[in-house]
Amino acid sequence: MYIFLQSILRMTAWPMTPPVPYSAFHILLTVFGAGFAVSFARFFGKKIRSMASPEPYFRHILFSCGVLLALMELYKQAFLYVIEFHGHFDWWYFPFQLCSIPMYICLAAPLLHSEKTLRRAATFLQDFGLLGGIMALAVPPGLMHPYWTMTLHGFLWHFTLLFLGLLSCMSGIAGHERRDYMDILPFFFLCCVIACVINIAAGPTADADMFYISPFHPSSQPVFHEIACAVGIFWGNLLYVVSMIVGGLLMHKISSRLL
Repeated sequence: MYIFLQSILRMTAWPMTPPVPYSAFHILLTVFGAGFAVSFARFFGKKIRSMASPEPYFRHILFSCGVLLALMELYKQAFLYVIEFHGHFDWWYFPFQLCSIPMYICLAAPLLHSEKTLRRAATFLQDFGLLGGIMALAVPPGLMHPYWTMTLHGFLWHFTLLFLGLLSCMSGIAGHERRDYMDILPFFFLCCVIACVINIAAGPTADADMFYISPFHPSSQPVFHEIACAVGIFWGNLLYVVSMIVGGLLMHKISSRLL
């Protein structure tokens, strides 16, 4: 079975020179993909708003995207394990970053029966999911791989986050009041706690850096790395979490103007 999987993955291991951030490749692909995400979000958002009972259709879209993201993640993990790391698991790629959370939310969509729970899920996608998608595309070194499939995987993943965030906003399912943002903060903090547990459980040599708040080394994120080196890892991580909260609030305020 492993040999069969190995042969299948090698068929898609098309090597490439990792693209340079802000190169023509990066900019054109981002503009093209983001344009499609916006167009699809507008189309489906308008369709959902016209429905008498929009929640079931919205759940169906979320779950479909969740299945797509899950299949993409399984392929990524298999590719990394077999092709890039030759049978070794790298904790850096454990699927629990801010940009991973929408996958879990979407897969759980059929279970979100109450209108309040669905509204909170949509608000999280609108605020933090959209923030993660935008920031990853704006600061793209983590998306650039020496293989075509992995590079395109990274971009497609974050285009999907743009679509989900914008759809949640344009469909009218997500909340736009201040209280709606406050309602999703406990879930965000829970995700931060889980990320910390994973980082600590993996140990100082595993290089796990979920949510980029590892207690063992400075953040790998630009600016925050320098801050952590200057004032300490704890304060650098705390500032990074605060920055995510502020960024999510900014997305929340901007999204209220998109309807």
